[in-house]
Amino acid sequence: MMAVLARLGVIVVLWAVVAEGILDPVDFLALQAVRRSLDDMPGSSFFEAWDFTADPCGFPGVFCDGNKVSALALGDPRAGSPGLSGRLDQALGRLSALTELSLVPGRVEGELPESLSSCRNLRFLAVSKNLISGQIPDGLGGLSNLRTLDVSFNQISGTIPASIATLPSITNLILCHNHLTGGIPSFPDSSPLIRLDLKHNDLSGGVPNLPSTLQYLSLSANRLTGTVDSVLPRLTRLNYLDLSMNQLDGPIPASVFTLPLSVLQLQRNFFSGLLQPANDVTIQVVDLSYNRFWGPVSPLLAGVGQLYLNNNRFTGEVPARLVQELVGSGGLQVLYLQHNFLTGIEISPASSLPSSVSLCLMYNCMVPPVYAPCPLKAGSTNTRPADQCPEWRG
Repeated sequence: MMAVLARLGVIVVLWAVVAEGILDPVDFLALQAVRRSLDDMPGSSFFEAWDFTADPCGFPGVFCDGNKVSALALGDPRAGSPGLSGRLDQALGRLSALTELSLVPGRVEGELPESLSSCRNLRFLAVSKNLISGQIPDGLGGLSNLRTLDVSFNQISGTIPASIATLPSITNLILCHNHLTGGIPSFPDSSPLIRLDLKHNDLSGGVPNLPSTLQYLSLSANRLTGTVDSVLPRLTRLNYLDLSMNQLDGPIPASVFTLPLSVLQLQRNFFSGLLQPANDVTIQVVDLSYNRFWGPVSPLLAGVGQLYLNNNRFTGEVPARLVQELVGSGGLQVLYLQHNFLTGIEISPASSLPSSVSLCLMYNCMVPPVYAPCPLKAGSTNTRPADQCPEWRG
């Protein structure tokens, strides 16, 4: 008898909700399934107000358009607040009007529901910093309205579905800090992609042609190989580029230094050749360390804010323009030149470097004329052995 009354109670609640035109019954039941699959972590009270005897459109994180759920923000968004645990339920796919789904950092595990592919209006999907595993559902590549996909800092494996790269509305694709393998799919020239962040995965192969709309590109800490001299020049809107910690090789075209970059990070690769910018470089951070660049250091790099050229094969004297910018409290704040084959620098031994700048000259074909503390990994040897220095040509 009690069970019958309980079922009648649910029916009455559903009837009342529908009668008032507040929430579609399909969405009502889907939200109940979502609630059953997730829990507050200790210290979180996000679900306390999810009382299904009331209007779900008034629940924290639930946003409605008419009688349908249009957005779902799961968890307390305040910085430092505990997140949620549990799993994302397949019932999410029954929210047919859903345009946004977000999940705060927590310990939600399991796979991304394949049913999300049914949310044809979905524009924003962000579930960063949880324990989500499995593969990226290929069906997400059919969401023609999807603009942002952020599954970063999870445990997602497998390959990046080729269909994701051809999404006609995608502007932000953030898949970093996962266990993705395989190659980077090709993006059509018509793609509106602005941000591509794939760093800290296990991706391999070359860097494919990328859309010219890109403004942020990070492929750091993968196993990428090959050259980039035909890829980078066409990315004329880039303001952030990080290809560090890969196995890329070949030259860096001079046009890279004309891009509107604030950060250029190419360190720890196998890049080689001369560095010959065509004009003064004004990028805030340029890190080309741990590569195989050779020849003279260009004076056109004097306008850089932080310049890391250490652990390469540069020769000749340090350009006077770089010294003037460094000693004269100009824009150059960091100049790392250790572990090269440089033969001199025009700086007085009596010079006192400003406390705000960092200079390292250790392990070159000269005795550093001024004392300047270097990073510990530079070692303790001031000068290269003499047999490494005479008429070195690279």
